[in-house]
Amino acid sequence: MPAELRHRERWVRRGVDKAPLRADTGRPASSTAPSTWRTYTEAVRSPHGTGLGYVLADGDDVVVLDLDHCIEHGRLAPWAARILADCPPTFVEVSPSGTGLHIWGRGRLERGRRIRRDDGAAIEAYSSGRYIALGDRYGQAPLELADLSEVLASLI
Repeated sequence: MPAELRHRERWVRRGVDKAPLRADTGRPASSTAPSTWRTYTEAVRSPHGTGLGYVLADGDDVVVLDLDHCIEHGRLAPWAARILADCPPTFVEVSPSGTGLHIWGRGRLERGRRIRRDDGAAIEAYSSGRYIALGDRYGQAPLELADLSEVLASLI
């Protein structure tokens, strides 16, 4: 995870069902209630849940492209490979399910989007009011966030 995100108090834990949990109590967390978020260190040290989650909030300029069901038998779907190739070097992770990718970067959206295309693409794009269940770094993806504004514009 990029170091710049570790310094923000936007961290939660995630349950087995990927639901966001408070790091301090293990009770449900909310992507719109900052009182339920914690620091990266607190979230990492928490015994609750099965992993980490990050809350996308207004004013962060952080955006995530969630490419659903794009990895099958260890291979990236052609539509997902094209999107990834269009992105500048930025942090990418495999979703907890192992079948999707999260492309992290800088950018803004007025509202989240779900995009379904004829080529089989299933894309979600969010920059606030959502939480992302973290997975594992994809290959040698950089540990920094690039500007994804042009990629967002081409998708939307």
